[in-house]
Amino acid sequence: MTGSVPISIVVVSDDHYVILLAALIKSIEVNHTSKEPLHFYVIEDGVKDKTKRKLQASVNTETTTLFWIPMEAAAPSGIELPLDKSSWPLNIYMRLFISYFLPQNVERAIYLDVDMIVQKDISLLWNIDIQDKIIAAVTDSRIRTIDCRWGGVVNYKELNLQGSAKYFNTGLLMIDIKKWKDADITSKVLECIKVNKDFANFPDQYGLNVLLADHWLELDGLWNYFAEGDHTDPNIIHFMSTKPIYKSYNYNHHYQELFYHYLSQTPWNGENQISSSRIYYAKARNKVRKIMKKFFAKNVLIYPGH
Repeated sequence: MTGSVPISIVVVSDDHYVILLAALIKSIEVNHTSKEPLHFYVIEDGVKDKTKRKLQASVNTETTTLFWIPMEAAAPSGIELPLDKSSWPLNIYMRLFISYFLPQNVERAIYLDVDMIVQKDISLLWNIDIQDKIIAAVTDSRIRTIDCRWGGVVNYKELNLQGSAKYFNTGLLMIDIKKWKDADITSKVLECIKVNKDFANFPDQYGLNVLLADHWLELDGLWNYFAEGDHTDPNIIHFMSTKPIYKSYNYNHHYQELFYHYLSQTPWNGENQISSSRIYYAKARNKVRKIMKKFFAKNVLIYPGH
């Protein structure tokens, strides 16, 4: 795949987290030394026009193209999303619809959480052979196996799954689009979450681990390395919990410095850390949005789609 075929990367962001996306994209650009163009498909959850222009001004147009897709256009018509009582935003489900909104000629895609920076050439990940698997991912360093009582698949026995099966983190996914479509993963995951909502602490991650228990390739853990660690040179650093833009950030400070190194090469250069109160505001907003959706749509979230 090395050469002119674009590397397709999917990310999801609201207006507040575009600052994270700017650093992520810049980190990929800086470390990308092979010749593939970079195509970023940005699922945007209420991103303002001025923010989009600011991000566009930060990218290297010789290598990078941004494709903006409104969240309401990413899912097919009539889709139903689980509306639980958690503070997780509805946009976490957008990774499930990659096979719907990407161009038909895209055969594979890399999904990345927006709270990451990439320290190696992304083409090294892009060119990994995922063999006969539907996805490739990294074992979650906090959960590891699906029988983890606080974050895994608590009802794994009822689902006839092996408790010792490895549990992957969905912050990074390499997806074979055709295999995903053929297996109807999107519909099955949504149904799985709906039926087992009382057990799905991390809803999309729960559903994907249930459905793909025997159909994912394990990648080197350095491709999704949590910022609480101390490895000197991870391939991808994932700021899983508190983000580096917050004053309350208390994980690896070298990783935080790396984040600001990339951010300094964007129009967000000079941005100061912000109060963590924004975190609580966002969580409260997410809960309210779900309550309103339930009230007006009777637990059905329907997008116009395409």
